[in-house]
Amino acid sequence: MSDIVKYEQKGAVAVITINRPDSMNAFTTQLSADLQLELEKAHNDDSVRVVVLTGEGRCFSAGADLKSGLEGRSVYGKLQFEYRPVFAAVAAMPKPVIAAVAGSAAGIGMSLALQCDLLIMADSAFLLSPFATISLVADGGLNWQLVRQLGYRRAYALSIESERIDAKRCVELGLANKAVPAEELQKSAIDWANDLSRRAPLSLAASKKAMRYAMDNDWASSFDFEADLQQTLVGCEDNLEGVKAFFDKRTPKFKGKQGS
Repeated sequence: MSDIVKYEQKGAVAVITINRPDSMNAFTTQLSADLQLELEKAHNDDSVRVVVLTGEGRCFSAGADLKSGLEGRSVYGKLQFEYRPVFAAVAAMPKPVIAAVAGSAAGIGMSLALQCDLLIMADSAFLLSPFATISLVADGGLNWQLVRQLGYRRAYALSIESERIDAKRCVELGLANKAVPAEELQKSAIDWANDLSRRAPLSLAASKKAMRYAMDNDWASSFDFEADLQQTLVGCEDNLEGVKAFFDKRTPKFKGKQGS
């Protein structure tokens, strides 16, 4: 394991930091591999309930490291076998993943930020899809993200015009949840994560699974999917604890374990 991805646990929150500040946290083969390992670590650690993904220094990620080239791999191979496993790990994580974006998230960095479940930005930060300026197409699932979140026409315009989407507009468009002063970004992200970590872990995991399913499926199958998830949760220890705490007028103590 190199030091280009840092992993730190703060209580129930795992903070994963892309640590190539001199290269604006641009993606390399090693960075992709290390991100996968650290996401897997957070996934498998029951003491971790929320993950914050961020970048060291002045930006989240400038995208692919063009200086390093393809490192012996085709573009197709890089997308499928390096980037895709990172994105899949975020989606499969049974815990909320919060992207904390300082400076900018561009190219594959923008794709990664939008792949996260929640997004908080510094008020001076922006998202950028620069592909049209170098005769490429947005990748890393970015087209899927933008069309579903913005609709076709708005997504297409933002992509081909390669405009900087500032934090305020990201919030207005629904691409980001919050924009905060730059100097408060990391604290705000961790405070948010800590708040979420006190909520029912099984509920957070099921809600994430249900909503990601709903993005690709119709109402009827989504209804069925919710019903199946609800059946697995009702009567479990955390469900009983939550109901009891409600009537006792106290804060529930969730364990995050399936079964009654």
